Amino acid sequence: MRDRELEAGAAAHFEDPAYYAQAYARRRDDVVYYRALAEEHGAVLEHGIGNGRIAIPIAQAGVEVVGVDASRPMLADLRARLRREPVAVRRRVTAKHGDLRKVKLGRRFPLVICPFNTALHLYDRADVEQWLARVREHLAPRGELVFDVAMPMPEDLARDPAAPYRIPPFEHPTLGHVRYREHFDYDRVRQVLFVSMVFEPKRGEERMTPLAHRQFFPREMEALLHYNGFDVTALHGDFTHGPLTQRSDVMVFHARPRARHSR
Repeated sequence: MRDRELEAGAAAHFEDPAYYAQAYARRRDDVVYYRALAEEHGAVLEHGIGNGRIAIPIAQAGVEVVGVDASRPMLADLRARLRREPVAVRRRVTAKHGDLRKVKLGRRFPLVICPFNTALHLYDRADVEQWLARVREHLAPRGELVFDVAMPMPEDLARDPAAPYRIPPFEHPTLGHVRYREHFDYDRVRQVLFVSMVFEPKRGEERMTPLAHRQFFPREMEALLHYNGFDVTALHGDFTHGPLTQRSDVMVFHARPRARHSR
């Protein structure tokens, strides 16, 4: 049965690439991290390539990137960005529209990455298992999976949905000057945090963009990896290889497929 609430929460945030690019323009630490990994490993499969925020810098470093993404607007923005790059960079990036749980490319990579909360759109165990099966199929022998997801923040999960979180007004690339607020509503049964991002322009009606993020706790994700045949080789709490601590707001997992005969 389709869950339209989850479908909207997985797609809507990526339907306005101009705002997405503006919102995360200053997010650079993960770009540096994944680029360094790519330079070390070689060709990369990126699940959730989006507008190329990470893929293009990797290609600029001389590494081939093959990406999969479910958002057509983001992939269109990626193509537009690539047109502004030298031919050599453009040739290193290949993007395919599709579901990372299902797409089969028929080749293997020394590195598979899934950056910036893409895995938080895997809402149940079956989703995670299908994704990890595709990862295993695409990893070369001794290949590595690296992905990052937000650390669940108790204060966000406990917010009153009726009490908005506000930030100062700003210039939206398509709506102009806007006031902005967020409402948080945590579904404790499904472990999904629903965020309503509300833009209030000076003229016209307000716009609400839904976002749905599955909340994975550290030991839960370790168990999902373990029981799907992966060993966690490193777990960091930032993009400088720091440890996961109570203050961490991100979990960076490194994992490798376990030999099928071992447990």
